[in-house]
Amino acid sequence: MFLRAATLGVRFVFIFFLARYLDPASIGYYGLFTATIVYCLYIVGLDFYVYLAREIVRAPEGQRGRLLKGQVALSAMLYAPVLPITILILHHAGWPANLLWWLAPILLLEHVNQELFRLFVALSQQISASLLLFVRQASWAIAALALMTLDVGSRKLDVVMALWACAGAAAAVLGLVKLRRLRMGGWRDAVDWQWVRKGVAVSMIFLVATLSLRGVQTIDRYWFQALGGIEMVAAYVLFLGMTGALIVFLDAGVFSYAYPELIRLAHEGKHELIRRRVGQMLLQTATACVAFAICSWLVLPLLLDWVGNPVYKDAIHLYPWILTAMVINALGLVPHYALYAQGLDRHIICSHLAALPVFALSTWLVSMFQPVLAVPIGLSAAFTLILVWKAIAYWWYDRDAGAPKSSAGTS
Repeated sequence: MFLRAATLGVRFVFIFFLARYLDPASIGYYGLFTATIVYCLYIVGLDFYVYLAREIVRAPEGQRGRLLKGQVALSAMLYAPVLPITILILHHAGWPANLLWWLAPILLLEHVNQELFRLFVALSQQISASLLLFVRQASWAIAALALMTLDVGSRKLDVVMALWACAGAAAAVLGLVKLRRLRMGGWRDAVDWQWVRKGVAVSMIFLVATLSLRGVQTIDRYWFQALGGIEMVAAYVLFLGMTGALIVFLDAGVFSYAYPELIRLAHEGKHELIRRRVGQMLLQTATACVAFAICSWLVLPLLLDWVGNPVYKDAIHLYPWILTAMVINALGLVPHYALYAQGLDRHIICSHLAALPVFALSTWLVSMFQPVLAVPIGLSAAFTLILVWKAIAYWWYDRDAGAPKSSAGTS
């Protein structure tokens, strides 16, 4: 918890230091770069971890290495076409050449570290997962802040990217060392392509849904750039970075502990215990959202005064809308993990697929009379749809599954 709290704190401070030391255009491109990396991770990963997480928890240790080997083989095949096509598209989109050079190494390192983190969480290796997360996300941010504070000449986006890549390499080494110490069997077995194909069939359905949802959280920045320019993207990214701390905190302190337990309880058919655990998650999430909303709104003006750039202060009216979208998103994760743990994938998939057209339609309509607020309002509409859909789906399933054992206390 200390490691995850430290990671959260560093990332929270980091985006404001960047806003102070880099020009708004660089912050805007940094936001576009990070969103593109996240989107590409799903394409090269195919959301395969959704299938792998449930499989590896149930598999004996002697077979886990064979499962991971299949995942590695699949990802290696995907990089060959995906990477050059992505770079070509971004080149024609007018991206600065220096950012294009950083795309491949950072994408590869982020992918390795992300999959290792997910693996350790699924296997309840929480300390290792937390250490890996700290090195991957916080260590280079600390180094960047120290360097840019002491050396004015280092206040460049290329320095940020170089430190990001170095920390990613260090985290990957640490993660692979830990993976080796787990002594999983099956690494020398041939890749089970039949199992991989089954996983791809399951994951592809999730992937389409995930790309729709992530498309919302990637297109939003490009759409915002079209409506307000790259400097407005900088303000949008700054406020997203601040509200994103809420999701990071909940993921680290609530969801990463809860969903392996929910998977186990679902496998054992203990619906009453699932209901109680979901209720705890909802209470913890709602409490965190209220506390974060109050504290962040009180602190934000002070932080913007410290940053000192009028671009961000002039855009402060965006923050309540962005905060609202993130709170709705956070609440929607509670029924999401409850559905996922019990294998109720159809509702997750359908809600994510519906989110993209709802976002596009809402943003387009609002842009006609409030172009600056169109994107955050569109985000809120999309996340509201997802929250309502998943909550109703979980309530319906819980009522049917839990009623035979206990008709009391269901809500």
